[in-house]
Amino acid sequence: MVEVKLNIQKEEPSAFELYDEGEKYGEMVFDIQGENLTVYHTEIDPEKEGKGYAKLLLDAMLNYVRVNHLKVIPLCPYVHLQFKRHEDLYGDIWNKVHEND
Repeated sequence: MVEVKLNIQKEEPSAFELYDEGEKYGEMVFDIQGENLTVYHTEIDPEKEGKGYAKLLLDAMLNYVRVNHLKVIPLCPYVHLQFKRHEDLYGDIWNKVHEND
């Protein structure tokens, strides 16, 4: 069974962690400052790529952001690409303060 767990850290970046059958296979590293959630990195174990796990992490992050009324600064290349491809879905939560295009 695949599940995503939220791991909030006080002194270092937090993460959404993806587990399959109790094994950790991926994470999305982020930090929250004020009303902004900055996503730094998304990583899936190479042997588990192509199973939609990154999308599960993205969905968990999006749900958390919307429930907590946050904006996203997508520094992670994967998240940034998804936001650019689907601006109609994510434009409401996309903080473009650091965009240079």
